[in-house]
Amino acid sequence: MTPEEMAATHVAAFTQSRPWTADEFADLLANRFTYPIGNVDCFALVQIIADEAELLTIATHPDHQRRGLARRCMSEWQAEAAERGATRAFLDVAADNAPGIALYQRCGYAPCGRRPSYYRRAGGENVDAILMERGLP
Repeated sequence: MTPEEMAATHVAAFTQSRPWTADEFADLLANRFTYPIGNVDCFALVQIIADEAELLTIATHPDHQRRGLARRCMSEWQAEAAERGATRAFLDVAADNAPGIALYQRCGYAPCGRRPSYYRRAGGENVDAILMERGLP
């Protein structure tokens, strides 16, 4: 999966907030602590520092949503993170992203904090980020 392919999926999936560019993905992929899981239909980008894993982004192309791809991708990146020595996983999600919150709760995540006005929406409105965490096996 190239940075350009990741950016194309991200553009299609993130219609309410600014999607990431190919250059941003290239920079992240150049970091030795960051790795992708998945394919152009659905992918996650994860960073591991010490024993903590952070989901930087997950995107499912709208043509492939509602097929369980994101849940499978979540399982795969968490298993990979555990193999790499991570014992805790973290992520953040927009407070108005009900499908994302539901996915993360089904994957065992619980809220652990909040970032006020973290996400800027296309119309200029700001939305809180809910921080979530879980242990890794």
